[in-house]
Amino acid sequence: MTATTADTPPPEPRLTKRRGVELSLLVCAVLICVHGYIGVGLARDDAVPPDAAAYGGGLGVLALLAHLAVRLRAPYADPLLLPIAVLLNGVGLVLIYRLDLETPGDRAAPAQLVWSTLGVALFIAVVIALRDHRVLQRYAYVSVATALALLTVPIFFPAVNGAKIWIRIGGLSFQPGEFAKILLAVFFAAYLAANRHALAHTGRRISRLQLPTGRVLGPIVAIWLLSVGVLVLERDLGTSLLFFGLFVIMLYVATARTGWIAVGLVLAAAGAFAVGSLEPHVHGRVEDWLHPFATIDAGQGPNQLAQSLFSFASGGMLGTGLGLGNSVLIGFAVKSDFILATAGEELGLAGLTALVLLYALLVERGYRAGLALRDPFGRLLAVGLASIVALQVFVIAGGVTGLIPLTGMAMPFLAQGGSSVVTNWVIVALLIRASDSARAPGPPPVEPGVVADPVEAGQ
Repeated sequence: MTATTADTPPPEPRLTKRRGVELSLLVCAVLICVHGYIGVGLARDDAVPPDAAAYGGGLGVLALLAHLAVRLRAPYADPLLLPIAVLLNGVGLVLIYRLDLETPGDRAAPAQLVWSTLGVALFIAVVIALRDHRVLQRYAYVSVATALALLTVPIFFPAVNGAKIWIRIGGLSFQPGEFAKILLAVFFAAYLAANRHALAHTGRRISRLQLPTGRVLGPIVAIWLLSVGVLVLERDLGTSLLFFGLFVIMLYVATARTGWIAVGLVLAAAGAFAVGSLEPHVHGRVEDWLHPFATIDAGQGPNQLAQSLFSFASGGMLGTGLGLGNSVLIGFAVKSDFILATAGEELGLAGLTALVLLYALLVERGYRAGLALRDPFGRLLAVGLASIVALQVFVIAGGVTGLIPLTGMAMPFLAQGGSSVVTNWVIVALLIRASDSARAPGPPPVEPGVVADPVEAGQ
């Protein structure tokens, strides 16, 4: 008997690599950043900056090298992730350069460019060296031990602006907690992937919430409490809030139980109330949030939050134009914590909305890559990394606009901060690797020592 046409399976659709789309978007991203750089020069000095070509060429070379690494080693990766990162990083360099013109004695753009170059170099190294994201699952406990060590070291160094989160050696300074974010995400993903069934289907039920056994939930809760406790001692409440949110989100994704979201919100509210009431540094920020104009009424002038709100109001719908704002009046944190105020004033609500949408698209593509992966570890890792970006944007944007109390964190890619920009480039590299595995035809390549999950494989 001969096979009929109906018996013949249809051919699998051919997946396009879309690297040409990525290259076109990268060209647009670099041109937008160069246009902004030239706009600052025209607004401030009525002339094109003499190093505009060097800036555009340098940014273009970095983008091209990153694109070639993706084209060669992750050909099926999402074509939007890299262009978004390049555009955000380039806009951040433009904003920092614009603020440097107001503070000639404190130039941050050259150092930020060096850190951005290092970040792109690490991006390329991760994309080339990491052929299979599941290799990271073998280093779960090494990752958590390294993360806790990185979080603990700053305790032995002097506080900076009320928080012990920096390590300063000579003229070099960096923030170890930024790198700990990725390592803890790897540990959470590995542990939850290995114990997701026990977390979801064992333990005691209280009302509609099923609590897993202490033997299963205990280790990961202990690690989370230890990391958050160290951060509280260092007065780094922003990062501790980020770790808490990351823990709850990944626990929800692993168990698919919405009750964890409710429990997380209750615990977050209780913890915020306790710390805000008892810790003087945090209590001061809560008071500034509740009464942002109290210093003005007292005749002391606007504080940082009040000046930030004035900057947003001054920007209006279309902004004052790059180089024509007064956000520098915010003070020493204008290039770091409050750089979004400069964007809001000089780019207006339209430009600020565009930046938020870029972040939202970056997070969405990370979630999409995670949901498309077949292995639970990769799924949790991609969702966790994308959630780190989302939580940072919410905490920082909410703080500088008066939605929530201000916490000291760096806006991803935009703000001054070498540790932050390097860490975010590594996050994008891992999302690139995850999206390539999710979109590539056929089963993903298996590195030696990596075992596919038997439940996902149907065994």
